[in-house]
Amino acid sequence: ILATTRIMIITNQNDAVKVILDQKILALYQEDQAEIGPRALGNRSFLFDPRNTHGKEIVNKIKKRENYRPFAGTILLEHVNDWFEMGSIKESPYMLFCVPVKEHKKNIIPSIIHVDGTCRIQTVTQEQNKNFYNLIKCFYKKTNVPILLNTSFNIAGETLVNDRSQALDTIQRCEIEHLYIPGDNL
Repeated sequence: ILATTRIMIITNQNDAVKVILDQKILALYQEDQAEIGPRALGNRSFLFDPRNTHGKEIVNKIKKRENYRPFAGTILLEHVNDWFEMGSIKESPYMLFCVPVKEHKKNIIPSIIHVDGTCRIQTVTQEQNKNFYNLIKCFYKKTNVPILLNTSFNIAGETLVNDRSQALDTIQRCEIEHLYIPGDNL
């Protein structure tokens, strides 16, 4: 862990998961990756524990956006049918689908469920995004929940961060304390 002013830069996935388990927002920045379109696909994301009943309020306050705005859940592809009613959808790597959450799972992941009982999901495989997949897998091993709340690495009205200086500036201004830059991205 490296410190820069009050920001802790984390390079180890176990330390990153500890931040999430401590109910703090984790900023994820992968140096050699970017996002496609307006979605946080696990390269430039704010991540949080989907089990926290106040997660929506906590993350919306940090992002400086309206409280009614929902968040996506990123899930390991191999577990998607255990948590969501996928119908004919096989995967959702680009967060294009909102699907119903299985009834017996709703109380476990309240931070990512919209008022209508759905969740905009992103499925992820190791081949698609190794670091993000491994982070979620590490969280799953500690919690039995293969999902993280995932939202774009920006503040309301701003574009997603594009470089490390923008990442540091954004988390300074929204008072996030932990920036995860996976070790092989340094």
